[in-house]
Amino acid sequence: MAIIDKPTDYFNTVLYTGNGGTQSITGLDFQPDFTWIKSRTTGGSGNNNHCVNDVVRAKGSYGYPMIHPNLTAAEYDPDSGNEVVTDFNSNGFSLGGNENSNYNSATYASWNWKAGTSFTNDASATGIGTIDSAGSFNNDSGFSIVSYTGTGSNGTIKHGLSTAPDMIIVKRRDGADGWKVYNSPRGATKYLQLNTTGAEGTLSSQWNNTEPTSSVFSVGTAGDINGSGGRTYIAYCFANKQGFSKIGSYVGNGNADGTFVYTGFKPAWVMIKRTDSSNVWVMLDNKRDPFNEVDANIYANDSQAELSSDRVDFLSNGFKNIGTGNANNGSSMQYIYMCFAENPFVSSTGVCATARWLCSYLLT
Repeated sequence: MAIIDKPTDYFNTVLYTGNGGTQSITGLDFQPDFTWIKSRTTGGSGNNNHCVNDVVRAKGSYGYPMIHPNLTAAEYDPDSGNEVVTDFNSNGFSLGGNENSNYNSATYASWNWKAGTSFTNDASATGIGTIDSAGSFNNDSGFSIVSYTGTGSNGTIKHGLSTAPDMIIVKRRDGADGWKVYNSPRGATKYLQLNTTGAEGTLSSQWNNTEPTSSVFSVGTAGDINGSGGRTYIAYCFANKQGFSKIGSYVGNGNADGTFVYTGFKPAWVMIKRTDSSNVWVMLDNKRDPFNEVDANIYANDSQAELSSDRVDFLSNGFKNIGTGNANNGSSMQYIYMCFAENPFVSSTGVCATARWLCSYLLT
């Protein structure tokens, strides 16, 4: 398997400050196809929801339709003055005046992924899957965006990748339903919900108890993932890629000398979720915390501002929990994670990733 030597060609975090009007956010080495934005501070009329935009859900008169990962609300087509992402540009994206993403003087984090290659699949014509799909994919980084219309019957959907996804996040676009999450460590008999703190559930009508393959993922008959009557859905699919991405699991030890999680690269971003009981979806990155320890938390299921909690260290080959909280390192508690790289542990040319500084070292 080829190692990705420059992960920032496919994923990166950009921080910015809102201006209440319009502005272009730059700093990426690619044109993003999927952008996830969250305010770090409070502001506006309490409108601090997460915002997700992508190129597959077609641009309207006032920019791309928005979905909030922390809510069940249907997709929203913005009106004039209330736009989120109005364009995806060669090195970033342009914003309108929506308070969730561009309130004057509020600070924001944006997490950006590249897909880049469009596809459409007529299932009856190609014999791939049973439900038609369309989207954008990148096999180098193992990421795809997939749009489909539900049938209400057990089915399979082409995801565009050449390997089976290890995490799939699905949201109904035209109705108020939760965000359903498949992850390979826990398997297709289980599901999680991104917009809640809930523990994993067992329900065959979600993923039809069937693991994804290198060409399709399976859906059951649940209305929030495959309802009939013309219901529309968007899916974000992520596969493990050496030196770039890792979806996995670990067991916490409840100790400040916490569980070490090997990823094979220096992390740039990680999302952690306890699976055996209720708890938050912890989101950490290397831009909001450029030095260890990493504790600037945003919770994917919540609109609250960034807070300091759930501490980890980003290392050259993984991350280490150094807090004892139940959100990421409770004793004998079970967790899944999704992580993306700043640098591979060892590049294809044999160059090793360097360790991160500790803030305390810089102050002495």
